[in-house]
Amino acid sequence: MRIAIVVGFLLLVALLAVGLTRDPREVPSPLIGKPAPAFDLPRLADASQRFTPAEMRGKVWLLNVWASWCVSCREEHPVLVEFARGKQAPLVGLNYKDPREDALKWLARFGDPYVLSAVDADGRIGIDYGVYGVPETYVIDRAGVIRYKQIGPVTPEVLAQKIVPLLKELEK
Repeated sequence: MRIAIVVGFLLLVALLAVGLTRDPREVPSPLIGKPAPAFDLPRLADASQRFTPAEMRGKVWLLNVWASWCVSCREEHPVLVEFARGKQAPLVGLNYKDPREDALKWLARFGDPYVLSAVDADGRIGIDYGVYGVPETYVIDRAGVIRYKQIGPVTPEVLAQKIVPLLKELEK
């Protein structure tokens, strides 16, 4: 009986030790390596126009889930603006659960790095993409397959160490 308790305790300690070495921002997504979920949403700039990910077929691109009410989105926004200037890959915004007027004002104030933003007013597309919270960014390949998911703000380090090298690899 004592041996079973000691073994159970040691297994618990080992499990916790492994868990503490993991980066909480690197939650494995079940969507990595799978086709990006399809959607058809109105565009933020002009609600009479629509956007579907199928329009991006043949391109390596990023989908950034953002909102004007998101504090962390404000933190990552200058990084995205700078990234967009480099034109390394199209950056599409998915405006998440945000009043249209607030989102438009926010982009006018801080700059618009997106080739376009689609409006996910009720959050259903976010659910399909497994969004834990904004911001989140997905790298999607030419075939429409999700290759990377960044949970939390995109930082200069994440861009340099993960996203840009992946973009270069996918462009080959």
